[in-house]
Amino acid sequence: MKDFSGTPGTFLGLILRMTQFSFAAASIAFMASAKTPIFFNFTTFCSLMTSMALQSIWSLALALLDVYALVRKKILLNPALICFFAVGDGVISILSLAAASASAGVTVFYFNDTGHNCHFGEECQKYQISVAFAILSWISVSISYLIMLWLLGKR
Repeated sequence: MKDFSGTPGTFLGLILRMTQFSFAAASIAFMASAKTPIFFNFTTFCSLMTSMALQSIWSLALALLDVYALVRKKILLNPALICFFAVGDGVISILSLAAASASAGVTVFYFNDTGHNCHFGEECQKYQISVAFAILSWISVSISYLIMLWLLGKR
């Protein structure tokens, strides 16, 4: 069990957490770099920013814990700790999926279906790229969630 891929405290676990953090931070960066005031008009974009900020904090904290475990040469297989990670990853995964899906729906509806055809130009692409990074972030946190569930089942 100690060599299972993605286990907390392993190098692959650290890579998975850093991937989650990177995608969430990129989603925040693209959304924040858009200079149009339209961002605040849509609750879904605000919830996307909130969920990606929460995911960034969660993933960075667990990545630091992985670094600590790697330095100490310990694999984190405490059942209570794995259960905590599984619950946290599950909540973050559901929150990220909801925010990314809602933002994707609003992006498609507003910029394609309403006839506005996105007269903001480059700003619309930033919103779309932000949503794409949020979906990639959700995929990576879902992988981590499934690994935690697998580890809980093996205990």
